[in-house]
Amino acid sequence: MLPGTRALKILEAAGRHLNFTRAAEEVGLTPAAVSHQIKEIEDQLGIVLFARTSRSIQLTPAGVVLLEAVTDALGTLKRATVRASRLARGSEHLRVSLSARFASNWLLPRLAQFRAENPSLQLTFDISDEIREFDADDIDVAIRFGAGKYERALSERLFEPVIVAVCSPKLFETGVRLEEPRDLLHHTLCYVDWKTAGMVWPNWRMWMAAAGIDDFDDSRCVGFSDSGHVVQAVTEGNAIGLVDLDMIGSELSQGRLIPLFDVQVRIAPPYAYYLVYPESRSHDPGIVAFREWLLDQTRLTT
Repeated sequence: MLPGTRALKILEAAGRHLNFTRAAEEVGLTPAAVSHQIKEIEDQLGIVLFARTSRSIQLTPAGVVLLEAVTDALGTLKRATVRASRLARGSEHLRVSLSARFASNWLLPRLAQFRAENPSLQLTFDISDEIREFDADDIDVAIRFGAGKYERALSERLFEPVIVAVCSPKLFETGVRLEEPRDLLHHTLCYVDWKTAGMVWPNWRMWMAAAGIDDFDDSRCVGFSDSGHVVQAVTEGNAIGLVDLDMIGSELSQGRLIPLFDVQVRIAPPYAYYLVYPESRSHDPGIVAFREWLLDQTRLTT
C-alpha cells in the first residue's frame, strides 16, 4: 500500500534537502519524527530509500526514482487543488497578486470606484514582492514591475515609474533654502538602491544629471532596498528622497511629502508596471473586466 499524502510530503522534503533537520522545519515536525516516518515508509514499501552515514544522508537509486514520482504527483495534486478552488469560487472572484506599496498607494484608493463599476466582481489580494505561479499559488492575475516577459503568460503595460525628489513640510519649517537643485547638495539624500539585468533604478547621480548638475558626488547618499524606507526616512527625518510619483499619492494628498523642482527621471524601457495573467485564461470575464478597468485608469493618469 502506498504511503498517505502527508508521508509523501515528508519524503519529498527529506529527499529534496537531504537533511532531516531542514525537512522537519518545512513540514512542522521534529527531525526524529521525520526520521521515524521515513523508516516507516521504507518498511512499508520494503525499499531502502536513504543511505545514512554518520556524516551524510544520500538517496539510493530506488529513492531517486520514487522521489521523482512523488514530486510529480504532489505537483499534480496541488495544481488540481488550485483549479478546484478556482472553480468553486467562480469567475466573479479574482485573486490578485501585487506588492504592498502598489496595493496601498495606487490600487486601494481606486478600489471604491472599481467596485461601483464592477459590483459583481470580488477581489482578494495576495500581497507579496515575489513572483507567484498562477496555478501553484492560486493566483488569477498579478501586477508586477519588470520587463513584461513572463513564461506562458500575457502582460499588459500599465505605466512606467516617474522618479521625483521629495521632502517633508517640516524641512521647510526649519527655514532651509531649497530654491534650486544645487541646494540639495547640503542635505542627506536617500534613494532606492536596486538594479537588475538591463536596468538601474534612478539614483541621485541620474537625477542630478537631469537637473544639469554634472559634478555631483554621490558618496554621501544613503541607499535603501525598499521605497517604503525612503518615504519613512523623508517623513520622519530631514532627508530628501527619490520616490516613484505614482506610489506616493496618499502622502501627497495628506501633505506629508512635498515634490521638489520640475525634474523627473523615467525608468529605461521596457521596464514598467504590468498586468500579468495566464495566456490560457485571457478570455475569462473577470480577468477581462479587471484588465479593461486597469487600462482605463492608467490612460487617465498618463
